Amino acid sequence: MSERGISRREFAKSAVAIGGTAALAACLDRFGQPDVPTGTDPSTLPARQHAWDGGLPTDDAGNTRLSRHHVLLLLDYERDGTPTDGDRQQVTDALRSLERAYAWQANGLQFTLGYSPAYFERFESGPAGVDLPAPESLAPFEDPELDTPDALLHLASDHESVVLAAEEALKDNRDTVNDVDVAASLDGVFAEQDRRTGFVGAGLPAQNQDVDGIPDSEPVPEDAPLFMGFKSGFDGNQASEDRVTVESGPFADGATQHLSRIRLQLQQWYEQDSRDQRVSKMFCPAHADEGKVEGVGENLGTDSGVGECPEDVVENSRREGVAGHAQKAARARDDDDTPIILRRDFDSTDGSEARVHFLSLQRAIADFVATKAVMNGTDVADESAVGQRVNNGILQYMRVERRGNYLLPPRGLRALPAANPA
Repeated sequence: MSERGISRREFAKSAVAIGGTAALAACLDRFGQPDVPTGTDPSTLPARQHAWDGGLPTDDAGNTRLSRHHVLLLLDYERDGTPTDGDRQQVTDALRSLERAYAWQANGLQFTLGYSPAYFERFESGPAGVDLPAPESLAPFEDPELDTPDALLHLASDHESVVLAAEEALKDNRDTVNDVDVAASLDGVFAEQDRRTGFVGAGLPAQNQDVDGIPDSEPVPEDAPLFMGFKSGFDGNQASEDRVTVESGPFADGATQHLSRIRLQLQQWYEQDSRDQRVSKMFCPAHADEGKVEGVGENLGTDSGVGECPEDVVENSRREGVAGHAQKAARARDDDDTPIILRRDFDSTDGSEARVHFLSLQRAIADFVATKAVMNGTDVADESAVGQRVNNGILQYMRVERRGNYLLPPRGLRALPAANPA
């Protein structure tokens, strides 16, 4: 569909990225109200805020597919000291309004509200029983700014207008959403510190590639779910929701969340690197040599096949001159060979620049740190002919701009929790 020379997807990207009541009104005026199922009694929803998989569709191979449109709101609590019961009730009423309005699924709305180490500083200690350190630089070659808002709200839906309407309701700019009355907003409790947006899914990166960081030749494949042109998030290479869930203590059924904002520079990736070089760097050299990856990688099914890459990454990189990103990351696993983080990252064109919002869930932030350490491949760089970033997976095409850590409490504690609710 096109109107006045602007494609539907181009307009939708602009609407979500710009946000606000005008963008929502224009989106609804052009495309109409989507057919979105109404929600349910919030008490019937899972205790885990991060329990999204049951409401997400799967692709033809059976991989869980993340919602296509995302809004991240970094928020500060507006009062000094510890939260009041009145503010907790207001946050509870606001979030439950959204749950009654929209089904907890990609065709409706899913969301999480997490809290940072900075939020918990108002109490005498950090969150009980949870590893939640302050964010920090995690590689010798990065110098990110560190995010320290009190809270992070993540809204996700397959529909652009749904994330916009939910956001406007939380900002006290709408009285109803999906024909359901909104009982409260976050206005007066939280102030917005930053707003970030993004998308993931076949077709969206190609339709949104006219930004800095991607060559003017528009090289992103039409069916690619991410800017780098390959499928990601294979179920076999992801931790389960069970694995990333806090098991005991007052925050049992919660999880920790890491969010990085990463700038992409893909000129060399598309204009100088060959197809085989891209496959080698994204997966491993063996995948390129054996032609294992067709197109964007849909043929790989539910597993990227890194188990078939040489296990000794250092020795293999010395011989091949390149270390694969997935090959390195596969080293961060439990003793039973299962991954320890659950990725829910997505691309972005915020500021008209190609970016990734790398969002991961894990039981403890230490699990993310361990995964990032093997992804850095400093052992590969130190012990082989591979440079610290050049030919070291996909690191040379990325620059980490910001990092932040958060706790996602269980649903019953998500409204301004105390450090030790017990």
